[in-house]
Amino acid sequence: MTVVLAPIDRSCPADPPWIRPRAAYIHIPFCAHKCGYCDFASLAGADHLANRYLDALAAELELALDGPRPVASLFIGGGTPTRLNADQLSRLLATIARWFPLLDDGEWTVEANPGTLDPDKVDALASGGVNRISLGAQSFQPSSLRALERNHDPDDVSRAVALIAPRFDRWSLDLIFGAPGSTLDQWRDDLDRALALGPSHLSCYGLVFEKGTSLWKRRLDGLVRPVDEEVEHAMYAETIDRLSAAGLLQYEISNFARPGHESRHNLVYWANDAYYGFGLGAARYVAGVRSVNTRDLPAYLRRIESGQDATGPVERLDPEARARETAVLMLRRTAIGIDREDFRLRTGFDLDALCGPSLRRSCSRGWLEDDGRRVRLTRSGLFLADTVMSDLL
Repeated sequence: MTVVLAPIDRSCPADPPWIRPRAAYIHIPFCAHKCGYCDFASLAGADHLANRYLDALAAELELALDGPRPVASLFIGGGTPTRLNADQLSRLLATIARWFPLLDDGEWTVEANPGTLDPDKVDALASGGVNRISLGAQSFQPSSLRALERNHDPDDVSRAVALIAPRFDRWSLDLIFGAPGSTLDQWRDDLDRALALGPSHLSCYGLVFEKGTSLWKRRLDGLVRPVDEEVEHAMYAETIDRLSAAGLLQYEISNFARPGHESRHNLVYWANDAYYGFGLGAARYVAGVRSVNTRDLPAYLRRIESGQDATGPVERLDPEARARETAVLMLRRTAIGIDREDFRLRTGFDLDALCGPSLRRSCSRGWLEDDGRRVRLTRSGLFLADTVMSDLL
């Protein structure tokens, strides 16, 4: 099914962000190595297709858009965007800036892997308008990096930060806890070493064995075992306490930041706002329609080069399903939670009329707190968030 993005209605510049996208995601699929836990649209051994891919990406933007779309947030993810060389990065950024001019005080994030950065690439990013870097450290433990099939060394992280920190005021580290064979003491060391580098934002995710990944298959074959639930629980609790004590406040289930350094792009997702998405496997949410591009790189290139779009699955939620999805996403925001008036404005539904029994159950169990204006996860609720959210749906 072909999805044609609606042209800009310049008579309504103040359309709210859940109707008119104010954010765009661009996907770069190339990697030096496919990590064992990764289920994103990424692949190794395809660097020779990078220039052709950039051509296709530019063509996809021109096919879908009838003119520039100013945005408040840009995010280039992957894959490994910094697998591109400096010239390719400059070309990519110029293409994106043409179609998505960044509004004043906007945020432009690029994901980077520690072993792929050098001074030329950092200069290309800074010169091209990027103002935030998200660095995929994942762990400082050699054993955990091996278990996750990462291809960088712990020292690569500090070397990358030394390049990033002088050029970017806003930068983040990604960490993963619960790698097979890891211990609570090792995770404490990861947190200590991450904090010593001085990030203003940390994303700390519990490892998920995504179906179809190399790590999932190794688990099925009995080659690896997940850490015990009690240990994973203790790792998450340590994360909350340690980072809060260090001044990085938890604003989402897995994300911590100094005030003012929250990831603006991810806040778009958690508010269920509209957003553009382009590139291999990229998702978008425009005009109430969710669609995802094909994850097959040869198919993506062929379709774009022949003047077709690359859209795969398409879904239009009915109003109630969209409202319930919005409630679930908003609940991930640990500081804000679900604001009743904001929810009604965005969805047209009264939160209590829609989800009252579910909310009351979780409140009675101590998993949610309700001050009459907002509903938020409690500390105990953070550890059972999947259960709370499933009940809302």
